[in-house]
Amino acid sequence: MNNPNYTDSFLVDQSPAEVFAAVNNVRGWWAGEINGSTDKLGAEFTYRYKDIHYSTQKIIELVPEKKIVWHVLDSQLTFVEEQDEWTDTHIVFEITRKDDKTELLFTHVGLVPTFACYKNCSGAWGSLITESLYDLITTGKGYLAQGKGLD
Repeated sequence: MNNPNYTDSFLVDQSPAEVFAAVNNVRGWWAGEINGSTDKLGAEFTYRYKDIHYSTQKIIELVPEKKIVWHVLDSQLTFVEEQDEWTDTHIVFEITRKDDKTELLFTHVGLVPTFACYKNCSGAWGSLITESLYDLITTGKGYLAQGKGLD
């Protein structure tokens, strides 16, 4: 079955525990202003990037070393007409062991090609997940912590 939701994945040498910790260290890999706890079940945090993107996420699933799910409670994307496209979507991180590697499967459930923001949002997620989060997991520093951003 064809999955229309945006998804990306990668394999690393690090353990599931290390991958889980890095994903929960949202400030280490996601550019922008983050307020609130990003690593506790039931916690809510806000994300703001300039005047372009604002969203509120609630952590609705947190299974150590296996899965993290954020429910987007509210969103405002100023670069598209329907600025609340992310509202009621889910951001999912699934962690599995594959032989001697750990796989991170990222899916933004609800971010689909029919969304006006899909091209920009999927491009940004691609960089954040396969570059910044990957770097945080493999080197201890996301590229955002290295002074590189989305500009």
